[in-house]
Amino acid sequence: MKIHTQAVHAGDRKKATDAIPVTTPIYTASSFAYESMERLDRIFGREEDGYCYARYDNPSTAALEELMTSLENGHGSLACGSGMAALQMALVTALTDRRKSVLAANALYGATIGLLMNVLEPSGVSVRFADVCDLEAFRAAAEEAKPGCIVMETISNPLLRVGEIDRIAEIARAAGAALVVDSTFATPLVVRPLEWGANMVVHSLTKYLAGHGDVLGGVVVSDEAHFTSLRSLSRTLGPVLGPFESYLTMRGIKTFPLRMERQCANACRVANWLASHPKVERVYFPADPKHPDAAAIHRLFAPNLYGAMVSFEIRDAGRNEVFRFMDSLKLIVRATSLGDVHSMMLYPMMSSHREISPKHRERMGIRDNLVRMSVGIEAVEDIIGDLEQALQ
Repeated sequence: MKIHTQAVHAGDRKKATDAIPVTTPIYTASSFAYESMERLDRIFGREEDGYCYARYDNPSTAALEELMTSLENGHGSLACGSGMAALQMALVTALTDRRKSVLAANALYGATIGLLMNVLEPSGVSVRFADVCDLEAFRAAAEEAKPGCIVMETISNPLLRVGEIDRIAEIARAAGAALVVDSTFATPLVVRPLEWGANMVVHSLTKYLAGHGDVLGGVVVSDEAHFTSLRSLSRTLGPVLGPFESYLTMRGIKTFPLRMERQCANACRVANWLASHPKVERVYFPADPKHPDAAAIHRLFAPNLYGAMVSFEIRDAGRNEVFRFMDSLKLIVRATSLGDVHSMMLYPMMSSHREISPKHRERMGIRDNLVRMSVGIEAVEDIIGDLEQALQ
């Protein structure tokens, strides 16, 4: 079944009574009762499928999890209250019964770095960073660090580097590590990391999947080997997504492939236009034939889909010049997120990577003149027109 069909149908029409709702309802109950204590006992003991307590499971959330499992071709899913909660659940699951060591890509979302350095490391997990785009160096780092978990992004935030997931998966297997991939920027339309050897894939549902700027949520889609542990940990830690947010996310996902195709096409045109502008020093976009990871992109990505994120550096600009440029935008929204139907722009130095030290940002290649744009579904001529007037 094609992803466009999965997005519309998977998870829906679960029979609760003789009538079958065509859209999954919002089940707000915090607990569920049964006519027989024997049956409730079996459900509590997970001997029978069913719902007993909303921290464990909820019909609305279960429908979303079934949908996400289908989209990513996984074994099972866990929907969480945010993308960062989902990432933490994946990392904790990966480190269960493994060496408490994480080898992470050296290009990651700032909050992910914060989670690794400020939460996991003080709790006794060793953390090391290496370049996933340099396979030999990464392999050497894995042999030395002996990680229990390797974490990377499909498309890195904000410089849009692309590591070879299947090769990194081989390195993870050789090290006895689980591979966790944050695929928020790519979405299942562009890349399905589990099909390339990842053990768990994480998404911020807030972004392209829900897609309308009205949901905060995250999801872990797991292979079979890690799913039981993931769900068991969730029963204790309780990171679960609420039923209303699950409903909104499912509604958004029904149009996600259509939106994402439009956003990818718009991003290609925006990136090409920016590359020819005299006030733009450099453009970062996966469709660039000169992209340092072009071979991996060609091999891993779905044909003619490169994501909808475009980062670029404004020539001779510092913080003040960047602020003036962004204050001049009339259509593109200045806000800290991405993946909405409207185009959005942020300044990584003050937002996504604010808590990263200047020296660390410099090592990551994030300069003071860099801005990151999430291209929306508007008429691309209007997006380009707004960029053109703001760059004057």
